Amino acid sequence: MTQGNDVPRYGAEQIQVLEGLEAVRRRPGMYVGGTDSRALHHLIYEVVDNAIDEALVGACDRIEVIIHADQSVSVIDNGRGIPIETHHQTGLSTLETVLTMLHAGGKFGGGGYKVSGGLHGVGVSAVNALSEWMEVIVDDPPPDHDGRRYRQRYERGKPVTPVERVGRAERRGTTVRFLRDETIFREDAAYRWETLLQRFREMAFVTKGVALYVRDERVAGPFPREMTFCFEGGIKSFVRYLDKHREVLHEPVYVEKQIDGTWIEAALQYTDATTDSMYAFANTIHTVDGGTHLTGLRSAVTRSINDYARAQGTLKDSDPNFSGDDTREGLTAIVSVKLTEPQFESQTKVKLMNAEVRSQVESVVGEALTAFLEGNASAARAIVQKCLTSSRARAAAKRARELVIRKSALESLTLPGKLADCSSRDPSETELFIVEGDSAGGSAKQGRDRAFQAVLPLRGKILNTERARLDRILKNKEVQAIISALGCGVGDQFDLSNLRYNRAIILADADVDGAHIATLLLTFFFRYMPQLIEEGHLYLALPPLYRLARGREVQYLYSEAEKDAAVASLAGGRHSLQRYKGLGEMNPEQLWETTLDPRQRILLQVEIENAAAADRTFDMLMGPSVPPRRRFIQTHAKEVRNLDV
Repeated sequence: MTQGNDVPRYGAEQIQVLEGLEAVRRRPGMYVGGTDSRALHHLIYEVVDNAIDEALVGACDRIEVIIHADQSVSVIDNGRGIPIETHHQTGLSTLETVLTMLHAGGKFGGGGYKVSGGLHGVGVSAVNALSEWMEVIVDDPPPDHDGRRYRQRYERGKPVTPVERVGRAERRGTTVRFLRDETIFREDAAYRWETLLQRFREMAFVTKGVALYVRDERVAGPFPREMTFCFEGGIKSFVRYLDKHREVLHEPVYVEKQIDGTWIEAALQYTDATTDSMYAFANTIHTVDGGTHLTGLRSAVTRSINDYARAQGTLKDSDPNFSGDDTREGLTAIVSVKLTEPQFESQTKVKLMNAEVRSQVESVVGEALTAFLEGNASAARAIVQKCLTSSRARAAAKRARELVIRKSALESLTLPGKLADCSSRDPSETELFIVEGDSAGGSAKQGRDRAFQAVLPLRGKILNTERARLDRILKNKEVQAIISALGCGVGDQFDLSNLRYNRAIILADADVDGAHIATLLLTFFFRYMPQLIEEGHLYLALPPLYRLARGREVQYLYSEAEKDAAVASLAGGRHSLQRYKGLGEMNPEQLWETTLDPRQRILLQVEIENAAAADRTFDMLMGPSVPPRRRFIQTHAKEVRNLDV
C-alpha cells in the first residue's frame, strides 16, 4: 500500500522527547486533572499531602496553609525538612532533584516513609512545573544537622538560583510557596475558602492529633479569615460530625488494629436516616470510588448483623438474609487504612486496589461489630429492627419500582401537561428541562427547539426524599414522571446506559419557592441518582431576574449587582425595568432567548465536590432536625438579597 500525497510523513523527526517537567506543562490534565478551579486546588493538596506524610511517620504535628494577597500559596510544616545534601544518582542537591524530576522522592525505597499518600513521586514536582514561580525554604536545626536555613527558587519548574544558605534555622521543617502559572490555568480558576476548609477538616479527622491551620489573606479587614482543625478523636469524631443533625441509635463503634503491616481504623454508627453515608481513606487520601477497604467494611457489616440476627432468632431458618442495602440503611461509617505499598487505580488516587486489604478490613471490623452487638443488647435490637424495617420497605420499593419501569414513556407521560418529548432519538444531543409549574412549562414547550429539547413540567413540589424511604418516594407522581422520562431507573437499579437525555436541566423560578423546588430535586438526584451528577449530566438553568429596555435595546440581567451597574450606566436616561416574578411571566420567545438557547443561556453544571460535606448539608437542610436549619438560615439570611422576599 503506497502512501498518498496528503498523508504527512511519519519519521524520527516527529518523535518528541520532553525534557524535565515539560510533559507536565504540556498535559496538566494527566497530573492535576485539568486547568480549572478543581485542578488549582489540587496544587495545594499535593504539597499538603507531602506534609501529611511527615505526620504519618510521627515527624510533624502542625501544617499551615496560607493564601496570600498576591494569590500565591504557602504550605509550612514542622517535619524533618527535604534533604539538601547532594543526591548520589543525580549529582544535584536532593532538594532540586525532588522539585524538578518526576518520580523522584522518598517513597519508593521504603526507607524514608513506611506509609505515604504520595507514592507516584510527581506531586510537588508537578506543582513546581505548573507554577509561575516556587520558593522552597528548608530549616535544618541542630542537634541532628547544622542549624542552617536553605532556600532555592524556581520559575516554571526550572531552578533560577542554587540551593543557598540564607541564615540560621529557628525551627524545623519545610516551607513551600508558589504562584500558579496564569498561562496554564483558566482565567476564572480561583481558590475557594469553603472548598479548602472541607478538605482540611477531612484531613485532620483522618490524621488525628495533627493541627491543620489555614488562613486567607485575600480578604481585607481587621480580622483575618482563618481556621484550625485538630481532632484527637480521629475518625470517631468524624462520624459524630457527620451525624450531628441525625438521631443516632448508639455511640460510635470504633476499632483500630494492625494486620500484616496494614493499619486499619474504622468507626460506624446507625442513625434514623434512610440512606447510608460511607467514606473510605487510604493513607489519608479520600478514595472517592472506594476500593477493597470499603468492600471489606460492607461485607463485615452485612455478615455480622445477619449472624447476630440468626443467633437471636430474629431471622428464622426460612427467612432470607438481610441484603447489604438492608444492613447499610442509616449507617454512617468510615474506614481508614494505612499501608506501605498501596495500589491506586490512577494518579488521582480515587480507588484502592490492594486485594489483601479486603479480608483484613473484613476481619477487623467484623470482630469489633460482633463484640459490640453481643455486649450492647438494646442497641443491637434497634439496629436489627431497623434492618428488618428496611428489608420490608425495600421489598415494597422493588414492587413500586418495577411498576414504574414497566410503564413506558408513551404510556405514562403523554398526558396533558406532562412530557413534551423531542424528535431526536440520539441521547448524546438531547436535553430534558424539568420545569417548575404548568405555566412555565407551557412557555418552555412553545419556546424550545423541538428537535433536541424535551420539557417535563412538574405540578407542585416533589416529595422531600431526605425524609422518606424509596417505597414511599416511588408513589409520588412527579418522581415517577422524572424516573420514566430519564429512563435509567432509580436507586440500586440505576443504569446510566439507558439515559434518554444527555443533559437533565432543572429550570425553576429565581425566587425562594424556585430555590426550594430546585433543592428538593437536587436532594432526590443526590440520594437516588448520584451517578447522574458524577457523570456530568445534571444542570441548573439560570433565568434572568430583570429585563432592561431602552428604546429598542433590550438587556437581560441575572443579579442585583448586574442590574445596579446597568441602571447606573444609563445615567438617568429613559428606560423600563421589569423584575421577573417567575418563569411564567416570560413569553416563549423571551424564555428561548434567555434560558433555552444554547448560544446565549447560562447553565450551571451540578458537581459533587466533597461527598461528605454534601451529605451533611442535605441532611441539615432537608432532614427532620429543625434547629441546625434555623441556624443556617439566620447565618446566611443576608445572602438572599438577590431574591424577592
